[in-house]
Order: sequence, then structure tokens, then C-alpha cells
Amino acid sequence: MNVLSLPNQPATEAFAVRLAELSRPGDVIALRGEMGMGKSVFARAFLRALASDPSLEVPSPTFSLVQIYELPKATVAHFDLWRLDGPDALFELGWDEVQQGIMLVEWPERAGEELPSHALHLTLLPGTGETERMAQVTGWDDRL
Repeated sequence: MNVLSLPNQPATEAFAVRLAELSRPGDVIALRGEMGMGKSVFARAFLRALASDPSLEVPSPTFSLVQIYELPKATVAHFDLWRLDGPDALFELGWDEVQQGIMLVEWPERAGEELPSHALHLTLLPGTGETERMAQVTGWDDRL
């Protein structure tokens, strides 16, 4: 596991841009962290980087549970599983159909055993300062 200090929101966004550059179809990024830790900030920057569009509208999929983006590099499915009834409900969201693209999964623990074993696990935790986050990163040993 790697641990990175992200001193502020621009650092979190820069880290998301770097992971977007390294990502490829078939990837899954599992985003963990309590509310307010920057999961949505990370996802927004990641998607905007993949789209090469800094103004791309990236709504939170909290109520829809999934937002699909047709981007040049791959189709990206951004899941927010906070309100998911259980892993069985994933298939109603098209979970199987989007695995050839890139998947960003907030609250991945709600996917249970359905979360692919090759996922990059990114956990955002509070740092020492008000805006600092610590990022615990596991996976992608061949790329990071």
C-alpha cells in the first residue's frame, strides 16, 4: 500500500488527473472515504481529464446510482453505491455491461463480492490540516 499526502483540493485533482492518464479500459477504481473526504472531487477531476474538458458537467450519481460517460479513451461508469439495496441490485444498473470500460465506484464495499479483484483501491482519509487528505492506494503495482 502506498500512502500519499494530498495537502488540498488542487492536489487531489492533480492526483486524479494522473490516474486518468494511467487508466485503461477494464479498470476499476474503488473510492472509499467518509462523506466530505473528496471522493466526488476526485471523480470529477478524473472524468474531466479523460474527457479533456475542464467544464464537463459531472453530477453526483447519488440518486441515479450510476452516470455513464462516453469518452474518447473508454466508456466510464461512475457509480455511487451509498443507496444500493445490496450487491444483487448492481445488475439492474448494468454492472456487467460496463466492465469493458472504466468504472469509478464510490462506496465499493456495498458491491460485496461483485467488485472485481483487480480494482485499484483508493481510500481518502483526513490529514493533519483542515484541507489535507491522506490517500491510501492499493493496486496497479505495474503502473504506480
